[in-house]
Amino acid sequence: MTHPFDLNQLAQHIKQWGQSLGFQQVGICDTDLTAEEPKLQAWLDQQYHGEMAWMARHGMLRARPHELLPGTLRVITVRMNYLPANARFASTLKNSELGYISRYALGRDYHKLLRQRLKKLGEQIQAYCGELNFRPFVDSAPIMERPLAAKAGIGWVGKHSLLLNREVGSWFFLGELLIDLPLPVDKPVEDHCGRCVACITTCPTGAIVAPYTVDARRCISYLTIELEGTIPEEFRPLIGNRIYGCDDCQLICPWNRFSPLSDEADFSPRAALHAPPLIELFSWNEEKFLRITEGSAIRRIGHLRWLRNIAVALGNASYQDIIVIALRSRLGENPMLDEHITWAVTQQLTRRETLGIEVQTTQQKRLVRTIEKGLPRDA
Repeated sequence: MTHPFDLNQLAQHIKQWGQSLGFQQVGICDTDLTAEEPKLQAWLDQQYHGEMAWMARHGMLRARPHELLPGTLRVITVRMNYLPANARFASTLKNSELGYISRYALGRDYHKLLRQRLKKLGEQIQAYCGELNFRPFVDSAPIMERPLAAKAGIGWVGKHSLLLNREVGSWFFLGELLIDLPLPVDKPVEDHCGRCVACITTCPTGAIVAPYTVDARRCISYLTIELEGTIPEEFRPLIGNRIYGCDDCQLICPWNRFSPLSDEADFSPRAALHAPPLIELFSWNEEKFLRITEGSAIRRIGHLRWLRNIAVALGNASYQDIIVIALRSRLGENPMLDEHITWAVTQQLTRRETLGIEVQTTQQKRLVRTIEKGLPRDA
């Protein structure tokens, strides 16, 4: 089929329009991901997707974007940086009294923001061409965004399974626009991980079971965000104070040493979520949780899982009487939450005994005795 316009010139226009919309990089690739299908099937066969049943349900559709939108010939991938200024990585992770939230979730939920701008990009292309079928995606459909981004020259898939770029590292979001035009495609870039295994060795739970392979069931991001029920006890001490997601494999990556900061105001951290005291977060009722997380990716886990995650983090915190009291105050609200609270209180009391911490005042002694009476006998 011939077109009344120059496809090469259009591709350049698309990249310029994308940058005008706030994307830092735009790449184009075809839809062929057949090379990824055996790897995807092997990953599913190992049950590495855990309770994310939708991954198995969609199966190989994830590797066939042309089936999502019949007639699709190209995938336009965009990159948007999100690293906020004053990210306070180390100071938060080292302070067990504070809650660590993955840096991508500190500001506004990126899904709607990226999707709206991808839609605008599609409309610009449509206006230029006169006719165009397009569909934007931002984690909103079964699509293998990282392999597609790698084909489009945005970067390469690192050993932690995230996309890496030599100039900017990995602190960026991805989005896709499926279109039915045979645009010229970009060249993939080489893998520059070399012999580095820093991400593998630093993972707190050993979730990167082999280079380029993550067992989601062990991943802190999965455990604190995707998992709906009980967090396995073996992983609770390893979660530390991470209450929503984990950035460890990105923090250790050498390619992230000079990552640029985002100038997107919507990704600026919300004060209430930026290195917040765990006890304060644990006191939020559902109304306050919903109000503060409105428009945030955090809201999707709901208040119950929010409390579950914080209870685990409080169990890992340095001993304080007030922590035990705060934990005990929410017992009886939900059986699943009770399990995590009981574990956390046990961790706190064990830590107090190990450290030989004395309860100083009569009032404190009375409070702790009250708490201990409510625990199982083996606590």
